[in-house]
Amino acid sequence: MSKKNTLTDIILELLEAVLKALGYRNTRKRTWHQHVVPYQEGWAVRREGNKRITSKHRKQSTAIRKAKTLAKRYDADVIIHRANGGIRERISYKED
Repeated sequence: MSKKNTLTDIILELLEAVLKALGYRNTRKRTWHQHVVPYQEGWAVRREGNKRITSKHRKQSTAIRKAKTLAKRYDADVIIHRANGGIRERISYKED
């Protein structure tokens, strides 16, 4: 049985070496940072890296409240954007 584990380990190491040689790196880590962004006639909350929005709101303050709730749950950040798309503020809920 240890021979099978050894063979499996060798295959995994070989596969990792081949992927590394091809330039594949799986360094992209999924984040839960919440962005408050302008959306149509109001504001939306969108998780970093997602194209879809999590929720849409008429007022920015409501969107910020929703983003803060999600960020606290996942120890993430809230990034609040201005109406022109620039970043206005960043609030961190990471526990160190």
